[in-house]
Amino acid sequence: MRIVIAGGGTGGHLFPGIAIAEEFLKRDNKTQLAFIGTERGIENRLLGQLGYELRKIDIEGVKGRGMKALVKGIYQIPKSLWQSRRILKQFRPDMVVGVGGYASGPAVLTAHYMNIPTAIAEQNAVPGVTNRILGHFVDKIFVTYEQSRTLFPGMKVIFSGNPVRASLASGSVRTKKEKNYSQLLIFGGSQGAEAINKSVMDMLPLLQNIKEQVRILHQTGTRQLEDVKKAYETFGIQADVTSFIVQMAEAYDDADLIICRAGATSLAEITAAGKAAILIPYPWAANDHQTKNAEALASGGAAVVIPERELSGNRLFNAVDNLLRDPVTLRKMEENSLRMSRTDAAATIVDDCIALMTEKTKNN
Repeated sequence: MRIVIAGGGTGGHLFPGIAIAEEFLKRDNKTQLAFIGTERGIENRLLGQLGYELRKIDIEGVKGRGMKALVKGIYQIPKSLWQSRRILKQFRPDMVVGVGGYASGPAVLTAHYMNIPTAIAEQNAVPGVTNRILGHFVDKIFVTYEQSRTLFPGMKVIFSGNPVRASLASGSVRTKKEKNYSQLLIFGGSQGAEAINKSVMDMLPLLQNIKEQVRILHQTGTRQLEDVKKAYETFGIQADVTSFIVQMAEAYDDADLIICRAGATSLAEITAAGKAAILIPYPWAANDHQTKNAEALASGGAAVVIPERELSGNRLFNAVDNLLRDPVTLRKMEENSLRMSRTDAAATIVDDCIALMTEKTKNN
């Protein structure tokens, strides 16, 4: 098989694409894979480290970035379509799967007009602009949430769940390691979150009182990396502070409690790993979908939610301290989290992609 995964920009789009790629390789280790992405996206710095080929096109988002960005984005569309056609003619894929993000649009649309089987994977309950447009052209649409069905052409839609990387889809709560401290994992998505970073720094004077009982792994993004490092050093709290975590499976494995945003991919990974979380939804996400995501985990007993408007160092510390002092509740949250996971999403997607490729081959 020859498969193209198109899209990225953020981890929320790219990581499901990696999970789909892993599943194709699991079915046939001779599968040839290529990703189509951009110079500016997370894919440009991550895929090479993971051994995947990335072919780049020139396309940027325009929503909410002003008239200059709009003009530039419109100007790039013909070029990105031409670049996509050139890549697809060279690679000759049997299937193109779009996973969201700017690069997904030109690549998937071009594949459709080249009569290559196409599909998209939508992570969120409310689809982004790119996927809403592509939904009218592709052969299959894979959704994470049942309520998304009504937002796409119905006959194409398959409820798959959000695929997570194989290293995270453990299928069981891991055995606790023997240690005399609790490990916190803090991140705000692949690019960090300033509100989370700030509230954590504000929490450190209080956390100092139990600093012998905690260790922290904190993904900050690039802009606040040095400020956050200095804050931990000031209060003598043991923390591994990094702009980006590559070995996320190991980070989840070690974590006793997670503090993060409520993006669909992060929550799919948290539940697959069977972890408890304090969720701080990004309040400006389209249609407030992160709040809806977070509330779903909270109602299932797997998370505590702190709206960003209520976020403070004191509020965050109280939530952390209360959970770490109550291991019975923490364990129950882990069990509830795992119960909400869907670790077969990538397999479902690849099953249907293979069926689609087989059907199209017979009809040609």
